[in-house]
Amino acid sequence: MTSDVTLYDRDPKYIPRVAAVHDMCGYGKCSLTAAIPILSAAGCDVCPVPTALFSAHTMYKDYTFNDTTDMLGAYLDAWRKEEVELDGIYSGFLGSAEQVDIIRRLYSEYPDALRLVDPVMGDAGKMYPTYTQELCDAMGRLADGADVLMPNLTEASILVGRDYPGQNLDDDQVAEWLDLLLGLRAKNVVLKGIDRNDGKLRNYVASAASGAEGKVELTHEKHPFMIHGTGDAFASALCGAVLAGKGLAESAHIAGEFVRSAMNSTRQQPHYEQRGVSFELNLGELTGLVG
Repeated sequence: MTSDVTLYDRDPKYIPRVAAVHDMCGYGKCSLTAAIPILSAAGCDVCPVPTALFSAHTMYKDYTFNDTTDMLGAYLDAWRKEEVELDGIYSGFLGSAEQVDIIRRLYSEYPDALRLVDPVMGDAGKMYPTYTQELCDAMGRLADGADVLMPNLTEASILVGRDYPGQNLDDDQVAEWLDLLLGLRAKNVVLKGIDRNDGKLRNYVASAASGAEGKVELTHEKHPFMIHGTGDAFASALCGAVLAGKGLAESAHIAGEFVRSAMNSTRQQPHYEQRGVSFELNLGELTGLVG
């Protein structure tokens, strides 16, 4: 990598603790069912904070959705009484706008923990069905001070209040969007999913210190098929690599290649387009980071 920043100095004998603030789906590969095994494979102790309970993810026609907001205050009170320690706070899907304050409480109680924000709100220009404009507006408050903010282009457009631009952005447009996201006062941004219809997918990493001019482009071979849940797998793998002591741009590259190889494994599974990315056979790639 031509430019990189290391966010976490990993002691190889120490297992960092990460609060994974995300929903739990009983069926379908995403959110906590991705974050827990992926972060664990990277040598992290995952401490789930479940923001919602789904019977299955929202690509299925029939699913149940239960918002956990009312239980989270007591949940975190118990953590405080037991003096739980955290090295990172990784947030994803939220069940309500009020849960932003739950995450900000974690930031206040664990000021030294890394703030890793995947602002899960939608994809392909559309919000997820359980999201409201109020929740999307609240999600933007997590960008301020985030050590890593990692939106796709749909989420980026929501965060900065612009129309969804599609996925085919040229270099000047990428720089403009990175500057807009850094303007939300995130320390580092990973912008995901630029597709120029040339058989490649591109992600970009930029820091507040160097701005969009110092961006790093990461290119991956594009598969001719799509799978639900790749965003959660990518974000979880990126967090795991960062907490393994890798630089941010290197971590984003590792995460992209992990997802790409997991997609190859997934294609051999039944109902793979709907069920989600099957990464189990590829977890050794992340375990190797801390071996």
